[in-house]
Amino acid sequence: MSEACVFCKVLSGELPSRGVVSTEACYAFADVAPVAPTHLLVVPRVHLDDAEAIEASHGGLLAEMFSVARAAAAAEGIAGTGYRLVLNVGEDAQNSVRHLHMHVIGGRRLGWPPG
Repeated sequence: MSEACVFCKVLSGELPSRGVVSTEACYAFADVAPVAPTHLLVVPRVHLDDAEAIEASHGGLLAEMFSVARAAAAAEGIAGTGYRLVLNVGEDAQNSVRHLHMHVIGGRRLGWPPG
């Protein structure tokens, strides 16, 4: 955990969140600045800066993130209609929190290309 990381603070309970799915390795919660009716974040409990930090040894963690995303989409009622999974890396992608996270976005028909 990083003391300055906002997602580490969410994971520790220091900052409030609306949790959707929680496992030993990951936590899914509602984004505080949603871009769609359903906008969740899936974060690993271990601090990794972003997808650039992922190595082969993180395969199990990535599989868990996708499983949690699928369960969170089902819990929020968007699994049947579809949703988007997004990983942002770096400033140009507007990755504002340096803690690996996956966006689960849905609840309406999403445009392409994303804005």
